[in-house]
Amino acid sequence: MHDINAIRQDPDAFDAALKTRGSAACAADMLALDDKRRAAIGAAQDLQTKRNEASKKIGQAKGQGDEAEAQRLMDEVAGLKDDLQAAEEAERQAAAALTEALAALPNLPLADVPVGEDENANVELRRYGDAKPSARESNAEHFEIGEALGMMDFEAAAALSGSRFVLLRDGLARLERALGNFMIDLHINEFGYREMALPVLVRDDAVYGTGQLPKFAEDLFRTENGYWLTPTAEVTLTNLVREQITDAADLPLRLTALTQCFRSEAGAAGRDTRGMIRQHQFTKVELVSITDAENGEAELERKTQCAEHVLQKLELPYRVMQLCTGDMGFGARKTYDLEVWLPGQNAYREISSISYCGDFQGRRMNARYRHEGEKQT
Repeated sequence: MHDINAIRQDPDAFDAALKTRGSAACAADMLALDDKRRAAIGAAQDLQTKRNEASKKIGQAKGQGDEAEAQRLMDEVAGLKDDLQAAEEAERQAAAALTEALAALPNLPLADVPVGEDENANVELRRYGDAKPSARESNAEHFEIGEALGMMDFEAAAALSGSRFVLLRDGLARLERALGNFMIDLHINEFGYREMALPVLVRDDAVYGTGQLPKFAEDLFRTENGYWLTPTAEVTLTNLVREQITDAADLPLRLTALTQCFRSEAGAAGRDTRGMIRQHQFTKVELVSITDAENGEAELERKTQCAEHVLQKLELPYRVMQLCTGDMGFGARKTYDLEVWLPGQNAYREISSISYCGDFQGRRMNARYRHEGEKQT
């Protein structure tokens, strides 16, 4: 979520940055909502002041034996109480309207993010390994290999759950488990991440905090009793600091988790209908870093190196892409995608996405930090 004070300081710059994300200029609308909120606060404060002053005068009137004046003042206080309650409700509604409007806006890109509408404007930064194009017939798709081995079964999964699910057997099931353990152990032992075992069912506040709600509800699965299945452990790991003030000396917090993830893939109709690339349920190792404002961008670079190290250990050819403004996720200020070479497709495909979000999620979660000896967060 955006800082309304930052918008007020430079509304033109805000609109210009928002335009690169494919969103219409709206600084004037946000400031109008904030003006309404401020006016409502002022009105409530004025009424509270009048009520306090009238209440003091009641005692003075009674002390002077002026019961008529005391009664008039009590009637005035009673009327002001009703007016104050109405003013406070107007203030709550104005604040809620501003929050709702701000929550619908994507994050603003950093200055060095390439401007573009879609993936065609993404920029390749570097490559690793040997990714030679080859004849299609010489390289089978991953699902063809898995099915031929009898270890990857989409039909059995469909009978259980429908499309976009897979059943892994024997060696592939063990391989998936081993890969997860390998990645978790690597991030803990070599890079100092702290492992968490997390719920996969969360409340509204959690998915709101990381930016999936309210705009992307259709991409999520929701239970009948109101829980959401987590689309990524980013939701749970990041929300560990929601509504908390963290000691700046304890930052950065580097957290990791191996979890099942659940996505509806509502916008993926007709794409990657075969194979494991777009599944409703999949296993993923997540890395989350919670930092102060000064070190956020450096932490993005470090985390990218951690993710690259996994692929290098596995000797998988890959490339690093910097996403353009139009292709970044809703909450990101800067994003790198790691794309692994798939011989069966003669193409690079995204295997990991690493983003820097600034204070965007922190504001949504009311997560703060404080330096020792300071009162301000």
